[in-house]
Amino acid sequence: MSTRAQVRFATRETGQSFSEHPDKIHAQFYVHSDGYPEGLGLDIAMSVLKNEPISGWEIEHVQDKHDDLNYIYYIWQKYDDDTWISIFEIDTYGSVCERCEQWVTTEDKCIFVGKPEQLIEKYTK
Repeated sequence: MSTRAQVRFATRETGQSFSEHPDKIHAQFYVHSDGYPEGLGLDIAMSVLKNEPISGWEIEHVQDKHDDLNYIYYIWQKYDDDTWISIFEIDTYGSVCERCEQWVTTEDKCIFVGKPEQLIEKYTK
Protein backbone atom coordinates (compact mmCIF):
# COMPACT_ATOMS: atom_id res chain seq x y z
CA MET A 1 0.00 0.00 0.00
CA SER A 2 1.33 3.44 -0.94
CA THR A 3 1.52 6.28 1.55
CA ARG A 4 0.33 9.25 -0.50
CA ALA A 5 1.03 12.88 0.28
CA GLN A 6 0.82 16.40 -1.04
CA VAL A 7 3.60 18.91 -0.53
CA ARG A 8 2.41 22.50 -0.54
CA PHE A 9 4.44 25.71 -0.48
CA ALA A 10 3.10 28.69 1.45
CA THR A 11 4.44 32.11 2.36
CA ARG A 12 5.04 32.86 6.03
CA GLU A 13 2.63 35.67 6.87
CA THR A 14 1.97 37.53 10.10
CA GLY A 15 -0.89 35.96 12.02
CA GLN A 16 -0.86 32.66 10.12
CA SER A 17 -0.50 29.66 12.42
CA PHE A 18 1.75 26.90 11.12
CA SER A 19 -0.61 24.35 12.71
CA GLU A 20 -3.53 25.40 10.49
CA HIS A 21 -4.03 25.07 6.76
CA PRO A 22 -3.37 28.38 4.98
CA ASP A 23 -5.89 29.97 2.66
CA LYS A 24 -3.33 30.31 -0.15
CA ILE A 25 -0.52 28.15 -1.42
CA HIS A 26 1.89 28.92 -4.25
CA ALA A 27 2.85 25.47 -5.50
CA GLN A 28 1.77 21.89 -4.90
CA PHE A 29 3.24 18.48 -5.61
CA TYR A 30 1.80 14.97 -5.31
CA VAL A 31 3.90 12.13 -3.91
CA HIS A 32 2.51 8.65 -4.60
CA SER A 33 4.54 6.61 -2.11
CA ASP A 34 6.70 6.86 1.03
CA GLY A 35 4.82 9.99 2.14
CA TYR A 36 5.18 9.26 5.85
CA PRO A 37 7.27 11.64 8.02
CA GLU A 38 10.14 9.16 8.44
CA GLY A 39 10.43 9.02 4.64
CA LEU A 40 9.21 12.11 2.82
CA GLY A 41 9.46 14.34 5.89
CA LEU A 42 13.15 13.56 6.30
CA ASP A 43 13.72 13.99 2.55
CA ILE A 44 12.16 17.46 2.69
CA ALA A 45 14.21 18.47 5.73
CA MET A 46 17.46 17.29 4.14
CA SER A 47 16.61 19.06 0.90
CA VAL A 48 16.03 22.34 2.74
CA LEU A 49 19.19 22.00 4.83
CA LYS A 50 21.62 20.44 2.37
CA ASN A 51 20.05 20.94 -1.07
CA GLU A 52 19.63 17.18 -1.48
CA PRO A 53 17.40 16.43 -4.49
CA ILE A 54 14.06 14.69 -4.09
CA SER A 55 12.62 12.53 -6.86
CA GLY A 56 9.15 11.17 -7.49
CA TRP A 57 7.18 14.40 -7.11
CA GLU A 58 4.43 15.27 -9.61
CA ILE A 59 3.60 18.96 -10.15
CA GLU A 60 -0.08 19.69 -9.59
CA HIS A 61 -2.38 22.67 -9.94
CA VAL A 62 -2.78 24.40 -6.56
CA GLN A 63 -6.50 23.55 -6.49
CA ASP A 64 -6.12 19.79 -7.08
CA LYS A 65 -7.62 17.64 -4.31
CA HIS A 66 -7.19 13.94 -3.59
CA ASP A 67 -9.36 11.59 -1.57
CA ASP A 68 -6.56 9.12 -0.92
CA LEU A 69 -3.97 11.24 0.92
CA ASN A 70 -2.31 10.14 4.13
CA TYR A 71 -0.32 13.34 4.75
CA ILE A 72 -0.16 16.97 3.71
CA TYR A 73 3.10 18.87 4.15
CA TYR A 74 3.47 22.63 4.16
CA ILE A 75 6.80 24.27 3.54
CA TRP A 76 6.59 27.80 4.94
CA GLN A 77 9.06 30.25 3.46
CA LYS A 78 9.74 33.98 3.49
CA TYR A 79 12.72 36.02 2.30
CA ASP A 80 15.37 36.50 4.99
CA ASP A 81 13.59 34.15 7.41
CA ASP A 82 13.85 30.51 8.45
CA THR A 83 11.95 27.77 6.63
CA TRP A 84 9.41 25.89 8.73
CA ILE A 85 7.58 22.65 7.96
CA SER A 86 4.12 21.49 9.04
CA ILE A 87 2.83 17.94 8.68
CA PHE A 88 -0.87 17.08 8.77
CA GLU A 89 -2.04 13.49 9.09
CA ILE A 90 -5.23 12.81 7.17
CA ASP A 91 -8.12 10.79 8.55
CA THR A 92 -7.92 8.01 5.96
CA TYR A 93 -10.92 6.20 7.44
CA GLY A 94 -13.24 9.15 6.90
CA SER A 95 -16.95 9.26 7.50
CA VAL A 96 -20.20 10.13 5.80
CA CYS A 97 -20.92 13.87 5.68
CA GLU A 98 -24.23 14.61 7.39
CA ARG A 99 -24.99 17.47 4.99
CA CYS A 100 -24.13 15.95 1.61
CA GLU A 101 -24.18 12.24 2.52
CA GLN A 102 -20.88 11.71 0.67
CA TRP A 103 -17.91 9.76 2.01
CA VAL A 104 -15.29 12.30 3.07
CA THR A 105 -11.93 12.33 4.74
CA THR A 106 -10.85 15.22 6.88
CA GLU A 107 -7.56 17.06 7.20
CA ASP A 108 -7.77 16.85 10.91
CA LYS A 109 -4.52 16.48 12.78
CA CYS A 110 -1.35 18.56 12.74
CA ILE A 111 1.37 16.18 13.92
CA PHE A 112 4.45 18.36 13.46
CA VAL A 113 5.42 22.02 13.26
CA GLY A 114 9.05 23.09 13.30
CA LYS A 115 12.28 23.77 11.52
CA PRO A 116 13.95 21.10 9.37
CA GLU A 117 16.47 20.30 12.13
CA GLN A 118 13.63 19.61 14.55
CA LEU A 119 11.92 17.31 12.05
CA ILE A 120 15.13 15.31 11.63
CA GLU A 121 15.53 15.05 15.40
CA LYS A 122 11.95 13.90 15.92
CA TYR A 123 11.75 11.31 13.13
CA THR A 124 15.20 9.70 13.31
CA LYS A 125 14.92 8.46 16.90
